[in-house]
Amino acid sequence: MNRIVAALCVLPLASAAALAQEKPAQQATTAPQSTAHKGNRADAYYHYTMAHMYEELVTIYGRSDLANKAIEEYRQAIEADPDSSYLTAGLAELYAKTGRIRDAVMEAQDILKHDPNNLEAHKLLGRIYLRSMGDVQNGSQNQNVIKLAIEQYEEIIKLEKDSDNLVEDHLLLGRLYRLNNDLTKAENEFKTAVKLQPDSEEAVTTLAYLYNEEGDSGHAIQALNSVPEASRSAKLYSALGYTYEQEKQYKQAIEAYRHAIELDRDNLDAIRGLAQNLQNDGQTQAALDQYKIIADANPEDSQTYARMAEIYKKQGQFDQALDNLKKAEAIVPDSIEYPYEMASVYQAQGRYEEAAQTLKELLDKTQKPDENYTPSDKNNRAVFLERLGSDYRDMGNSQLAIETFRKMLTLGDENVARGYQEIIDTYREQKDWPQATATAKEAVQKLPNNRDLKMVLASQLADTGQSDAALQQVKSLLSGKAEDREVYIALAQMYSRLKRWPEAEEAINKADQLSTKPDDKEYTAFVKGSIYERQKKYEPAEQEFKRILSADPQNAMTLNYYGYMLADRGVRLDEALAYIKKAVELDPANGAYLDSLGWAYYKLGKYDQAEENLSKALQHTPNDPTVQDHMGDVYQKTGRLKQAAAHWERAVSEWNRTIPAEIDNDLFSRVQRKLESAKIKLAKEEPQQK
Repeated sequence: MNRIVAALCVLPLASAAALAQEKPAQQATTAPQSTAHKGNRADAYYHYTMAHMYEELVTIYGRSDLANKAIEEYRQAIEADPDSSYLTAGLAELYAKTGRIRDAVMEAQDILKHDPNNLEAHKLLGRIYLRSMGDVQNGSQNQNVIKLAIEQYEEIIKLEKDSDNLVEDHLLLGRLYRLNNDLTKAENEFKTAVKLQPDSEEAVTTLAYLYNEEGDSGHAIQALNSVPEASRSAKLYSALGYTYEQEKQYKQAIEAYRHAIELDRDNLDAIRGLAQNLQNDGQTQAALDQYKIIADANPEDSQTYARMAEIYKKQGQFDQALDNLKKAEAIVPDSIEYPYEMASVYQAQGRYEEAAQTLKELLDKTQKPDENYTPSDKNNRAVFLERLGSDYRDMGNSQLAIETFRKMLTLGDENVARGYQEIIDTYREQKDWPQATATAKEAVQKLPNNRDLKMVLASQLADTGQSDAALQQVKSLLSGKAEDREVYIALAQMYSRLKRWPEAEEAINKADQLSTKPDDKEYTAFVKGSIYERQKKYEPAEQEFKRILSADPQNAMTLNYYGYMLADRGVRLDEALAYIKKAVELDPANGAYLDSLGWAYYKLGKYDQAEENLSKALQHTPNDPTVQDHMGDVYQKTGRLKQAAAHWERAVSEWNRTIPAEIDNDLFSRVQRKLESAKIKLAKEEPQQK
């Protein structure tokens, strides 16, 4: 009772002042009208006081009956003073607070009919639309709400007089434009906010993140660096670290995140950024140390354990990787990510049965009896099937691999194309060229508008002797647009396999001209380098590979190719070994990389290490004639001629099953000569042994 009495007696000063200062819509001209108005004002004041009392009680107790009483009092106050926009705004606010959004909107809109420049009514509508954005599930409806919010904040900016609020209003309108995919308008609003308040960290970082979203990291760095170092906070340094990361300037990102941590030692997000960029920069042990700090500070952070597992896997410490993935799974037992990563570790260890079992359990766990999958569900199942199929392929069970990949064909969209590509690759690995071609034809018939599959079929036809027709098919896909980049890459690779070097160089140069993103430039440089290397143009090949590694020191594909090119020629062997070891660290289960590592050790005369790594390579790529040849050379050097001959014989057998486009005639001839010589020596030794 005391609380109610107190509420009755107290009216906030600001509210009383607002009521007292409001003027009627029309100026009173006679004494009786003025007297009547004063009487109405008194009633309005009383009912507003009661409404405010009930509104306070609603805040305390949350009772709907009290909210209804507050609304009724507001209505009586408005009836006594119908021209008071303050009372109408108060009622609209109460509607909004109590979830009666439609009524709140109608009240606010009614105010704006009579007073289009009422700032508070525009702000109320803006807030209502902002709150509603997260509640609307339908995409098109949510887009409409965003547009309604934009309309209100455009008006608010026109009417706002408070400069501090104006900066916030421009930032908010910019964010709304960004949600509406109007990035140019968003950028203009953020720039205006920065111009109004150049030292506003919020304005500068928001503008920088927009530049990052647009792929313009250079301007983002420029915006962030415009803030003097003495004025930079941990938040700004973190934004700078993130932006440098987008530019792949990992050392600068590391420095920025270190500054952020110096200013805020408890900032786990900054420590995560530091750890990620140390990892990006190849400083894996330093990255691991940072992740351990995060794990100690927040033992329930499953993603940190997953990151640690990733590093341990790259270091070849598979048991530690599994231990950390199990910790992550214990925190999030319903996760499908962590069991999937466990399967990849099992696969890297050669524990194929356990990998397959884990993946089958994931497929069972995500299966729906009615087969009614969302697009996300379908994509997940396709990923699991793809990994399971590759696991079967690594086990040497090509038939089961193909059956598994075929299950991807029921999952729609890009999953179908990926499934066909995996089936084609499996047939090619088995050197079953007719089936590879037949599957490529089936894929194009199933997906006639898929340009990538058309190029796969054309490449398959070129490999099997129909080169002119195949090249013409690919050229017909050229449209004079940016998407021609992929077509020129396909042409370059086809010409290269056909040893038509001038055309290959011309095609890859055109692809490079159409490449705008750094990653795209790196890939065309890699293809160009491989074309030069196959022609024994080693100097320009090196230039291309060095250019890639200067921009991306962690590019495993380039590290391996460049290292193997040096090792195979027997030049700068220590440098070659360093490149290849780094590639294997990044992808320890890659058979081609393990072969390169074994071959580099062979060239260095370290035959035990050569044998160890070539044995691992053969587990992953037993049908590769080059790996078989390398293992034969190791056995010959270590005095085991019989085993050497067996591997050379397998190499010759695999070469004989290979299409002409994949045969290195010089290497094939050398293997044949080595095998013939070994057989002669073994034949001479056999009578002596008897």
